Amino acid sequence: MNKDQLEGKWKQVKGEFKQKYGNVTDDDTTYAEGKFDEMLGRLQEKTGKKKEDLKQEIETW
Repeated sequence: MNKDQLEGKWKQVKGEFKQKYGNVTDDDTTYAEGKFDEMLGRLQEKTGKKKEDLKQEIETW
């Protein structure tokens, strides 16, 4: 999965959240996206793997 595909999936998830929970804002989804990036950074630091490798591993879960 490349960056564009991951971003596309994230946009779909954001849209679904906004439809289901009308009070979810762009700020909320941006915060969640930042936390995901932070988690990837921590995993990268702990495992020594590349972010792309970690994203692929998460995708297969």
